[in-house]
Amino acid sequence: MSNRFPLLAKARRYIQSARLLMNDNDLDSATSPLYYAMFYVAETLLDARGLSFSSHRGVISAFGQHFAKTGEMDPRFHRILIATFAKRQLGDYAATSGISREEVEEILTEAQDFLAEAHHWLARQEADERGN
Repeated sequence: MSNRFPLLAKARRYIQSARLLMNDNDLDSATSPLYYAMFYVAETLLDARGLSFSSHRGVISAFGQHFAKTGEMDPRFHRILIATFAKRQLGDYAATSGISREEVEEILTEAQDFLAEAHHWLARQEADERGN
């Protein structure tokens, strides 16, 4: 499936990179790849629906509209995507973000769950397309 959805492979690599940064206690830097991992997951899901957006806010909003509000994905993924977008802004641009290890660990878990759920959703869509 990663060949068909290259952004999911990239999301997995970004999660691995974030884990390394977190283990090095670079919490601000770890937040950015976690956000991007979730952003790539959301982009992939929207793309599977034939939808494309030119901005981060557009992707986040469309994911909420087409997946969270419809119940196709757990709305918690939309909430964590929004929250992590804000934390990434802090981590990238603020002198001190105040992001805690516990917050990064929670985001890491949510990013892994989001990626796994996206794989399941895409597999179900492929099965439906094949008529299974």
